[in-house]
Amino acid sequence: MHTALLAPRPLDALELPADLDGRDGVNRAHGRMQIAAANDLEAIRAWLARVADSKATFETYRKESERLLLWAIVQLGKPLSSLTHEDLLAYQHFLADPQPAARWVAGGGRKHARDDARWRPFYGSLSAASQRQAMVILNTLFAWLVSAGYLAGNPLSLSRQRARRAAPRITRYLERELWDEVKAYVDGLPRETAREREHHSRTRWLLTLLYLGGLRISEVGANTMGDFFTRRDGAGVERWWLDVLGKGERRRLVPATAEMMAELARYRNARGLAALPSPHETTPLVLPIGKSTKPLTRTALHTIVKAIFAGAAQRLHEMDGAAGSAQAEARAARLEAASAHWLRHSAGSHMADGDVDLRLVRDNLGHASLSTTSLYLHSDDDVRHRETDEKHRIGW
Repeated sequence: MHTALLAPRPLDALELPADLDGRDGVNRAHGRMQIAAANDLEAIRAWLARVADSKATFETYRKESERLLLWAIVQLGKPLSSLTHEDLLAYQHFLADPQPAARWVAGGGRKHARDDARWRPFYGSLSAASQRQAMVILNTLFAWLVSAGYLAGNPLSLSRQRARRAAPRITRYLERELWDEVKAYVDGLPRETAREREHHSRTRWLLTLLYLGGLRISEVGANTMGDFFTRRDGAGVERWWLDVLGKGERRRLVPATAEMMAELARYRNARGLAALPSPHETTPLVLPIGKSTKPLTRTALHTIVKAIFAGAAQRLHEMDGAAGSAQAEARAARLEAASAHWLRHSAGSHMADGDVDLRLVRDNLGHASLSTTSLYLHSDDDVRHRETDEKHRIGW
C-alpha cells in the first residue's frame, strides 16, 4: 500500500515503517548526537519531554509537531527529517485549508478523544494568527533538533523573518458599557433552586477571579484556594495575595483586593466552606456544580465563560432587538465573539484607563519577564496592592 494512503493517527499510537521513520532522512546529521533518538518519532518525543511538566505547553507542542509529522508521511510520503524549505511553505498553505477534509478535519469541528476512531488532527481551517503560531512552534522544534545533533539544518530558518509590529491597541476587550451588560446578565440569573443558586454563585466568582485577578483560564484551573495568603505591609495592614503559578511556570503575586476576598467568602459560604481558605488548602479556585471537588478543565472553564457571553448577548438581542439597529446587533455580536481571555484584556485596559500605574498593571498580569527595572519594583508591592484595591473594582 502506498504511504500516501495511510490515515492520520495520534502521535502516541503512531507506528512508522522504516522508509518513513526518518532513520535515513536526507536532512539527518552525521555527527555526535545529544539525544538517544534513532528516528523522527523518538526525536519529537525527546523534544516534547522538555515541557511534559506544563500541560498546556505540552499539548500545544504535541499538536503542532503531530500535525506536521502526519502531513509529511500521509500527504507527501516522506519522513519529517527529509522535509525541505519548499515543503514547509506548502505546509503553511495546507494549514489554511486542510484537504481532503474527510482525512484531516473532525466532523462538525468536534474534538474527539485521541483513542476515538473519529479523531482527526484538525477541527477546521486555521486563522492567520494560528498559522503563524504553528510555524513559530515548528521553528523551535527544528532549531532544537539541529542543536541536539539530530538534523543537519533547520528548513524554516530560510523563511523571511518579518519584524513583529506591536498592535496599536488591544481590541479584544469589553468596553465598560458591555462589561456592565455581562454583570447585569449574571445578576439576573435564576436562583430559585439549589442548583441554580450554586450556578449563579460560581458564575459570579469565576468572572470576579478572571477580571479582578486578570488570570488566564489555565491559571484558574491550575491553582488552588490554598494559594491565597496574607502578609502585613509596612504600615502594619494585613493584605491578602494570590500566589499564581502562571504561563511558562513563572510565579507572580496578584493583589487579592478587599472586594475579591469578599467575593471569595461569598462563594465559599455558598459551597458550605469556611469564609477564608486555609494555608495549603487543595480546593480548586472554581469548583464543579455538585459535590465533586475536582478542578475543572480548561475546556470546561472556557465553556462556562462562553455560555455567559452568549447569554448576555441574547439578553441584548431581546432588549435591543426590537429596534433592530446596527449598533445593537454589533454590541451583541461583540459579546458572542468574546472569550475568557477578553476578560484579562478588559482587566488590563480598565486598570490603565483608571490611572493605575502601567508598571503595576504589568506586574498584576505578569506580562513582562523580570528585568533590571522590575527588580526594583518588588519593594513597591504594597503600593501596587493599594492602588489595585482602590482603582480596580468589579462593583457587583
